[in-house]
Amino acid sequence: MNYDILKDSPLNNQYDFVYLANDHKEVFERFDSAFAAHQAFKLEEYDESELRLFAVWAQMRLSLGWDGGHDHDERRLDAIREVIGHLPELPKEVVAQLWSAAHGLMTWRHTNYAELYRLPLAATARLSYHERRQVLNSTPRWFAQHWKPAWEVLREPVEALLTEPETDDPGAMIRNIMWEDDAFATRMIADHAARLAAPEVLPLLRHWNTATASKPSARWTGRAAESLTPQAAELIKDILGQVIAHREVTLRHPTRDGEWTETVFLRERTAVPLRGMVWTCELIDEPWVTALLGDVAVATGTGIGGSGANARSEMLANAAIGVLARRGGLEVVAQLARVQAKVRKKTILAGVAKTLDAVAEQSGLSPEQLLERTVPTFGLGPDGTRTEHGLRLTLDGVVGFVDPSGKIRKTIPKTVREEHKDLLAELKATAKEIKKALPAERFRIERALATERIWRWREVCEYYLDHPVTGSLGRALIWEILQGPAGRPVLVDGTWELTDPAGRRIQPYPDTPVLLWHPISHSMEEVRGWRDHLMEHGLRQPFKQAFREVYLLTPAEEETLDHSRRFTGHLLRYGQAKALLTGRGWTGMSLGHWGWEYGSDQAEATKELPGGLVAHWGFHLDEGSFERDDLGTVSICVSGDLHFTDDSGRRVPLTEVDPLTLSEVLRDADLAVGVTSTGLDPEGEGEYWQSYGFGDLTETARIRRDALARLLPRLAIADRCTITDRFLRVRGDLRTYRIHLGSGNILMEPNDAYLCIVPRRGSGDPVFLPFEEDGGMLSIVLSKAFLLAADTTIDDPSITRQIRP
Repeated sequence: MNYDILKDSPLNNQYDFVYLANDHKEVFERFDSAFAAHQAFKLEEYDESELRLFAVWAQMRLSLGWDGGHDHDERRLDAIREVIGHLPELPKEVVAQLWSAAHGLMTWRHTNYAELYRLPLAATARLSYHERRQVLNSTPRWFAQHWKPAWEVLREPVEALLTEPETDDPGAMIRNIMWEDDAFATRMIADHAARLAAPEVLPLLRHWNTATASKPSARWTGRAAESLTPQAAELIKDILGQVIAHREVTLRHPTRDGEWTETVFLRERTAVPLRGMVWTCELIDEPWVTALLGDVAVATGTGIGGSGANARSEMLANAAIGVLARRGGLEVVAQLARVQAKVRKKTILAGVAKTLDAVAEQSGLSPEQLLERTVPTFGLGPDGTRTEHGLRLTLDGVVGFVDPSGKIRKTIPKTVREEHKDLLAELKATAKEIKKALPAERFRIERALATERIWRWREVCEYYLDHPVTGSLGRALIWEILQGPAGRPVLVDGTWELTDPAGRRIQPYPDTPVLLWHPISHSMEEVRGWRDHLMEHGLRQPFKQAFREVYLLTPAEEETLDHSRRFTGHLLRYGQAKALLTGRGWTGMSLGHWGWEYGSDQAEATKELPGGLVAHWGFHLDEGSFERDDLGTVSICVSGDLHFTDDSGRRVPLTEVDPLTLSEVLRDADLAVGVTSTGLDPEGEGEYWQSYGFGDLTETARIRRDALARLLPRLAIADRCTITDRFLRVRGDLRTYRIHLGSGNILMEPNDAYLCIVPRRGSGDPVFLPFEEDGGMLSIVLSKAFLLAADTTIDDPSITRQIRP
């Protein structure tokens, strides 16, 4: 056999064949010698492994060389027929190789399609239907699109292989329409085969399987309307509800040299009928439809693992958003706001923005006004609660019980649960919706702070102070009259006023322009006043406002002109950094080992900003990552320079970037470093770890020190603690410790010996913090301080052997 031709052909370039394996070469050469000597093959004497190899050899014996052709001599065809007569049950991987070999020879101008595919067809017929569909996954579509002459010959036998015989089993009927191509399809058929095969649903299922276009045509929708039944509508609700809860699965595929993995959420054969179900929601006039579509868009629009700039299924996310757009009206806005807060795929967000713009135009509002006017109240009262028949729903998504004496209890009496079962179910469903809405509102309001949005005071009162949901956020923030005083909202005789830390009050006129107060525009004295005020009164803000980090242009950045090196050269945990930045609106951060020569070792994260500006932050892989990751998933990346471009692509000098815009972008970078740096590893080592773990504080760490200075006098361990420039110094009974305020790493006096403590969730005393933390480092520092202040009570041997002499 001419192995040289095979090795140089497209076959070997495209597929990994067993017939080229070294340990099989002797067997192939024996087959070749027998064939050349016109010896008969005694297949009945072969064992199963030899028969498998003979099958592959016989398939490859159909090769007619570079010129291809149609005519095979009878001896080659006899070898195929003979092996079919003795064919063992081949593993699906070997059957797939037979198909690959036939495909390769066909594209190599071999035109005797019936003989070329005789053995692959026979081998496939011995597989289960599930395995047949795995082997032939893309074959019908590929033939139909690219090799129509071959498909004319093969269509009937291929479709026969894929069609299960008619039985009383509804699962078999459904599998003939949609394959068990992934974990979700398998579960869906197992759970709902009988309902899917019912006469009231089956015609619509066949129609759903034709949802292959990017959006439904009027004809498609009309046929769906003709087939839609109440049973089908309920099934759509149940199946799409399972899509929302479904998560991706990692599949491992063994190869001769090891294995390769793939992460699967939905394969296309499953996603297509699901898209048909989503499209059909446009025809269903039920109260659950809009929220369900929002859930589908969020669940399928977010990336693998629930974050990232990609989407689990862009097909389904876009379908859900498209239906929301066509339904229109103000009720869809809250769902689109959730998508904006969670999803980071640009194409999906573009669809959301387009839909919001259209609804806003219909309403005569801006998209921002539309979003704030359509936040649902969930039936909550002004105090953020709803109570009926003793059942009490709160803004934090908890359903409890108020007894006749007015005491609030977590446990709901059995009699109440039974008597008001439907109300309890409704309140629990509403609680879930509240938990989804609050993060979206927090995201939207913080974005307004970062972009200096301006309102009229009456709008603030109506949509941010009186509203039972947004009011919980807006009432905890500082508002500022444009070019005037600032204050926290206080309700006086039914009217909202602003009160500053000194108790001075002002009542803005209804049309007075106001915005959210940002520390970058105010003196340090005023900023300190607000921070002291929050601490003194135990006021917690939904995100950092008074304690917000400010990043002003440095002399070094003035010298570099158009780029900042402030956060260059940090070693970051790649997956965590990518997820964090993606969550804050950055895209494009994609690094890998798949092709350094093509630039896979470099990436640039970008973020679109007000005024047409775009922020760019570079990242690259270090020289050690190749060996460290063993060609697998990237674990660590290195941060590079940060710069800005305008809408023409021109690099913008940093002095021309709006100070607030610059500060917020650098804040993102500082947060990414402060949360994902390898310098935070309590068991780390090396020059970078030493530098970051005990070096100068970033702006985020300095804010942490400022907050800690205000918290410390309130703590039970205050007399044992002292704050220095970079450390919280804690005096224990055995040793004195210095906790770095940037990394949380610990040095012990007097010899600066390193103390390794791995923080545990929930450790340490609960302490009031004036803001919701990013990364939780302040809590980690405090928990370590409480632990070490009482070092004689520590019984963890991993710690005691380090601190005791």
